[in-house]
Amino acid sequence: MAYNERVSATSTPPPATHIGLIATLLSTASSYRSAGLHTYSHQLLHHLAATDPQVDWHAFVGDRAYVPPRGLHLHYPLLGVRHPLQRIIWEQSMLPGLAKRMGLQLMHGLAHALPLLSHIPGVVTVHDLSFMHYPQAFRPGNRLYLSRMTARSCRRARRVIAVSQATAHDIQHTFRIPAAKITVIYNGVDPIYRPLAPADVAAYCQKAGWPEQFILTVGTLEPRKNHIGLLDAYARYRRLTDQPLPLVIGGGKGWYYDTIFARVQALGLADDVHFLGFVPLDRLPWLYNSATLFVYPSLYEGFGLPLAEAMACGIPSITSDCSSLPEVAGDAALCVDPRQLDNLAAAIHDVLGSPQRQQAMRQAGLAHTASFRWDRTAAATAHVYQQVLQSTHNA
Repeated sequence: MAYNERVSATSTPPPATHIGLIATLLSTASSYRSAGLHTYSHQLLHHLAATDPQVDWHAFVGDRAYVPPRGLHLHYPLLGVRHPLQRIIWEQSMLPGLAKRMGLQLMHGLAHALPLLSHIPGVVTVHDLSFMHYPQAFRPGNRLYLSRMTARSCRRARRVIAVSQATAHDIQHTFRIPAAKITVIYNGVDPIYRPLAPADVAAYCQKAGWPEQFILTVGTLEPRKNHIGLLDAYARYRRLTDQPLPLVIGGGKGWYYDTIFARVQALGLADDVHFLGFVPLDRLPWLYNSATLFVYPSLYEGFGLPLAEAMACGIPSITSDCSSLPEVAGDAALCVDPRQLDNLAAAIHDVLGSPQRQQAMRQAGLAHTASFRWDRTAAATAHVYQQVLQSTHNA
């Protein structure tokens, strides 16, 4: 056998359906690499296993520290997946034969890729096309792999899952994938992101050394997150008020992060901007709850989980009017052009200056994000599997 297996459930009679979930990018490490894709993979694996006990769920993972939910079989590639080339070779050359021997009837690539040589029906999830829109933020080899593999996987897949309408539109027009082949399934928000008791939040904030009131942004330090634009807008906001709040930035170092630190120095904001680095999952709900205002002026997002998480914690939020962010914001967050820095500064000033508006945004955010649930994401995904399997049986 080309894999090792750990089973987290007691034995049951052999079910009728065998589905493979390719989750080799799942990571439990405390770094920015365990953010978006890990969250999707972890939540989907956890909730899919509960959708249908008659399905034999198999997940291919590379992180042996991952603890599976009941009913999920784990398989580990012998080659390992620490190096991207190892993962690619295993997925494309060894997984097809392994999946056939296991009798899998469907495979789902949870992050852009399917084994192209396999004849087993496939589903692929595409989270965004940032490698197409911001190629300078990727190494040439990574960019080439992602662009070609995502395009070919979308063409091979029986169904493509997009995490937003904006991403679906991107896939359709960039790769010429028919709209009828794409299903939009929104991400969920973990229940840990909720309003916490104010007294507990104040105590945690003081212990953590965070300011009593502050503007917050969360996201990997990389160009498309628009930290430099936010810093420039923040400097302009400070000129609009006599009592400016500090800016707190949470996020691990990504691409070209040094330019962000350089801009802080150039603007003379070293005493007013605080970098927390990567924020572990157990601290993130406290950080959101401690913030006075959340600002997320990203230039491009496939979904934008931090915005949904902040609103689910009841934090007034400002975000961009582009890509998927208006979908996530709904009518609850204020959407502005992220390149119009005077407008962004004015929006920050206006929201902070109106307690009534902040309260209305809190209530709207809580109501809007209630629809973003991972159990719904998993149920909709399982429905896609059923459609693919049914069409295969009828072919």
